[in-house]
Amino acid sequence: MAPILPLLKNWRFATSHPKEFIIGDISKGVITCSKLHDFCGHFTFISHIEPKNILEAEGDSYWLLAIKEELNQFERNQVWHLVPRPHDRPTICTKWIFRNKLDESGNDVRNKVRLVAQGYTQIESIDFEVTFAPVVRLEIIRITLAFASYKDFKRFQKDVKSAFLNGFIEEEVYVDQSPRFVDPTQSDFVFKLDKDLYDLKQVPRAWYERLLTFLISNSFVKSKIDTTLFTKLVDSNILIVQIYVDNIIFGSTNEKLCKDFESYMKNEFEMSMMSELNYFLGLQIKQKSDEIFINQAKYTRELIKKFGFEGAKTSKTLIATTTKLDKDE
Repeated sequence: MAPILPLLKNWRFATSHPKEFIIGDISKGVITCSKLHDFCGHFTFISHIEPKNILEAEGDSYWLLAIKEELNQFERNQVWHLVPRPHDRPTICTKWIFRNKLDESGNDVRNKVRLVAQGYTQIESIDFEVTFAPVVRLEIIRITLAFASYKDFKRFQKDVKSAFLNGFIEEEVYVDQSPRFVDPTQSDFVFKLDKDLYDLKQVPRAWYERLLTFLISNSFVKSKIDTTLFTKLVDSNILIVQIYVDNIIFGSTNEKLCKDFESYMKNEFEMSMMSELNYFLGLQIKQKSDEIFINQAKYTRELIKKFGFEGAKTSKTLIATTTKLDKDE
């Protein structure tokens, strides 16, 4: 027994472990029971494989659930109704798009399915008249984040579920029934759109006008510099709202205004839960009590992966020896 005791002592007080025996990313630290419970709650019902077409998706129960949810969105928003195929107007084909939605760490958090129109077949002045897409400017994002830090209030974010399905269509547009989901009793019928469908030329304009009308009716003022920026003054407090397609970020010097905004948005649209702003347009945002930290680590990783540099050799970046670094007061 004597030779075994020293071995036990050495094993007990060992401070290293062979890295090849460690499972997972060592930089993420130890996964506790609470973390594992949260992981299972969010990732159990997600497929990590993106189907290339509807035939592959039909073989995966998780993607079938996502397809069902997408079709239910069409029903809830009353996007279309079946009509006999018109002989004097063209019809537009549709297709299914399958994508895994990632969080700021690059993990799959949602199986996202979209039934989209083949908008490239649309004919101008017949299927659409005017098309444009207002784009938020990153300079404005940085300025409003700096303003929030200066005024010491947090910014929050919400997503409008199936945002483009909320826009009212002005033109007379017909689309074919979705592939693999054709009404057997009316297989020769087509859908007449009452609201917009993804990838139609006029979709961004219709959604923006719907949201613009709603915000103005609730006493918001559109910025003259950036048309995606809206403000609302209540006594001495201000509520700032920025929109980017279906993403909405907002904050106020009075948190009650944020809760009120969340309430009447939920009454008008189907929304996600309000959460603290942490990722927007490639920017990873960490809001602290005395500062706001912004980085683009996820965006950088995506660029490295896109151009195949994951295994490339790293190199140090030199700095001028005459540069003097002072503490930021």
